[in-house]
Amino acid sequence: MDTGIREKSGARSKWRKVAYGGMQPGFDDNHTDESFLEDMVTNANVVQRNMLKVMQDSVSISQYLCVVALVGLVWTYTLKSTLDENSLLLLDVSLLGSGFVVLLFTGEMISLKLFFHYLLNISFFTTGLYVLAPIYYTLTRSISSDSIWAVTVLLILLHLFLHDYSGSTIKALGALQNPTLTSCISLNASIVASVFIASRLPSRLHVFAIMLFSLQVFLFAPLVTYCIKKYSLCLHLLLSFCLMTVALGFVYSLHRLLFVMLLGLLIFVNVICPYWLIRIQEYKFEINGPWDEAKLCFDITD
Repeated sequence: MDTGIREKSGARSKWRKVAYGGMQPGFDDNHTDESFLEDMVTNANVVQRNMLKVMQDSVSISQYLCVVALVGLVWTYTLKSTLDENSLLLLDVSLLGSGFVVLLFTGEMISLKLFFHYLLNISFFTTGLYVLAPIYYTLTRSISSDSIWAVTVLLILLHLFLHDYSGSTIKALGALQNPTLTSCISLNASIVASVFIASRLPSRLHVFAIMLFSLQVFLFAPLVTYCIKKYSLCLHLLLSFCLMTVALGFVYSLHRLLFVMLLGLLIFVNVICPYWLIRIQEYKFEINGPWDEAKLCFDITD
């Protein structure tokens, strides 16, 4: 009799959610009532993307692809003796001067400490490269040129794959934080590729000039392009369009097949990928509710 009364009272008791799977008398451990789905929310955190905005964001990727393509062109023309050491040194000075001019005009985007951090790094690398140029000059004499080119291409592809296109590495340096592991691997891959190319050049001054050029581009160019983008979106788009035009023009004069590949890659990045992302957006379906893991929020006030 007492057992029946307890079962009847337990059946009449209201079901409530108990944390960590607590048992309630009269209900199964997997029981849910009609109120279970009242707090369900769909697509609460899904970002609705705009086609034009996605295309603008993809320009940063195309811009850096063209920068790396121009670096490859300088390497090729140097190995073909089209560019001599004096022309390379003049190019290095021009790039360094224009880069610092850009940083001075967009100085509010970076801290003064970050500016001197890059200046110190460039001074250090310039001195170190001049001292180490004789070592780089004879580093890969026993390795065939085909192997050097194959490894260099793989390292550049690794650099492009792991490169930080969002600019978070620049933000981390500005906040005096350590950069991510992928960005460090990407930078190291580009430097090693530069060393391999420099070791095939005919003179030590050639080696110094091409290494200085490569380090300026791979280490200094991301900061300059990031500051331009933060300073003015129109200026960023104009610079990107100019880089694409120059890169395509030089690649066309070098090899027609490479021109078609680069043009196809730019169209794929700037048009096809944004369109693809917008199209698959309609298949995005996210469900949130009281069954999700709780998010702790701490309000610390003085």
